[in-house]
Amino acid sequence: MDNRLNVTYITFDGHVEVHIYRYLYFVIMFTMYILIISSNFTIVSIIVIHKSLHEPMYIFIAALLINSVLFSTAIYPKLLIDFLSEKQIISYPACLFQWFINYSLGCSEFFLLSVMAYDRYVSICNPLQYSTIMRKTTVNMFLIFAWILPACQVSVPMSLSAKKEICKFHLKGILCNSTVHELHCVSSRLLNIYGLVGFASAVLLPVLFILFTYTRILVISYRCKGVRTKAAQTCLPHLLVLINFSCFTAYDVLIPRLEVDFPKIVRLIMTLQIVIYQPLFNPIIYGLKMRGIYEHLKRLICKRV
Repeated sequence: MDNRLNVTYITFDGHVEVHIYRYLYFVIMFTMYILIISSNFTIVSIIVIHKSLHEPMYIFIAALLINSVLFSTAIYPKLLIDFLSEKQIISYPACLFQWFINYSLGCSEFFLLSVMAYDRYVSICNPLQYSTIMRKTTVNMFLIFAWILPACQVSVPMSLSAKKEICKFHLKGILCNSTVHELHCVSSRLLNIYGLVGFASAVLLPVLFILFTYTRILVISYRCKGVRTKAAQTCLPHLLVLINFSCFTAYDVLIPRLEVDFPKIVRLIMTLQIVIYQPLFNPIIYGLKMRGIYEHLKRLICKRV
């Protein structure tokens, strides 16, 4: 704690030999950040520019990619600064804010994936009612709720944590995540209960809803040969993104609560996969697997070549 400024600083203990490989870490992560920003904005720009892609499915994809950019922007600048710093520290309020941004955007991703699953369900199972159900107003409401509801939900534990006294000043990681609760002098039963309820409502329920809708789509496509191709082309990318994101979320949220003592290098590798793989995976999978986006992307690349 800095007594002159009355600011509490937290030290990140998750870095591995950063004093030796700091420039290598910096170059790799800076390159990844540029790739994430450019690839996501390329797909978003294609969707915005071409009116043929101004459909609910593509709008939700654009929102998901913007979500990835926001997540990366909340993580990468601080990581890059830490790699070049002698001490990897962060003020406690800034740590709580980073934790808030990470988890509110993570919950938003599950909400958006749920909305995308519902969109595919209506499109394939009730095609005649699709234009009536998925109106512009409905799409806008889904997008607003996708960011507002998770932010409100995550703000509650963040506010409670801000009022808690902390006795530990070292985090076993390179960013602020659910391990922030380990800093508290006394474990809060209220925070633990709210965390479980929040995890169930923000993660488990959306995943179950998505699995239910895709099961229904699978049944319909099995009965009707005419929709099999459409279902495979549009649903497969969503499922791949869901599986990938769910695995990383389970690791990030559950492992600290189970108090599994992984070696520092394993924690670092897993954390780097979370901050690199998912934001970079989304634009690649949607750019290659969604035919509407792929055709425009191919033309764009051919023009530049």
